[in-house]
Amino acid sequence: MPLPRLKILSGSASRAFGRAVAKALHTGCMEVEVRRFSDGETHVKVPSNVRGDTIFLIQSTCCPVNDHLLELLLTVDALRRASAREVAAVVPYFGYSRQDRKDQPRVALSAKLVANLITAAGADRVLTVDLHSGQIQGFFDIPLDNLYAGPLFIEHVKRKWKGRDLVVVSPDMGNVKRARAYANHLAAPLAIIDKERPKANVSRVMHILGEPIQGKHCLIFDDIIDTAGTLCNAAQALIENGAKTVSALCTHGVLSGPAFERIESSALREVYVTDTIPLGERARLSSKVKALSIAPLFAQAIKRIHQHQSVSALFEVK
Repeated sequence: MPLPRLKILSGSASRAFGRAVAKALHTGCMEVEVRRFSDGETHVKVPSNVRGDTIFLIQSTCCPVNDHLLELLLTVDALRRASAREVAAVVPYFGYSRQDRKDQPRVALSAKLVANLITAAGADRVLTVDLHSGQIQGFFDIPLDNLYAGPLFIEHVKRKWKGRDLVVVSPDMGNVKRARAYANHLAAPLAIIDKERPKANVSRVMHILGEPIQGKHCLIFDDIIDTAGTLCNAAQALIENGAKTVSALCTHGVLSGPAFERIESSALREVYVTDTIPLGERARLSSKVKALSIAPLFAQAIKRIHQHQSVSALFEVK
């Protein structure tokens, strides 16, 4: 049954996702009214009365990132001025999350700035999934719940690859902790790609470390696929070193630039992403890119938050 005083509101980046979450909660989904003036300014309007309500505003900050981020901020402000009791920013894909440290002189700590902007706009809490790094949670001065796509991917792997000889592969050294967790859940060995990145969006495989992959079905787990260069290079290296097949499961399918062309011509058998980012027509026409819906998990988390129950209980090993 519908939850009292709770309303779901979707921004222009997450229309289908918002409807899917609302359906799982047995409620309706309002949609932000968005207009853009001829000079590029964004105008938003909340379509109905929200006075005294708890609002979960669903808006991914995906491409075009800056437009969708500004829309999120303006909508939070509009909700506060419309006397919403509480505003939760549900950001399935948190843009700027890769700019989470000052690794060069004179660069912005962009993830921290975005956290400050969301807080300053008036959000009471944030809900997202698979942040690029855990330290981003500390950038917020309001509660942040970071969900995990792990249960969705593990269930899918157990169903699709049941009985096969698997190896979990981390695409780089920074992702080892995440990959090891998947390997433990699947009772599978772990291999690690040692790569170097001479510049942004460019990578080169140096070594494959860990368990042997000869004759095995390799599963690469990651949080983001952007231009797919790292992923496709890793798949090629795994095949050249004797892997039987290579598939990938990644939470956020950014898939920018030449990503689709690279995936289609690569050694990858399949690439699974969630629906945190709308995939569009190119993905629907792809023979390799497939989507798994994570909307039911968000619906469960929203219900638990609204009822003041534990969100971490969703991920406890039973």
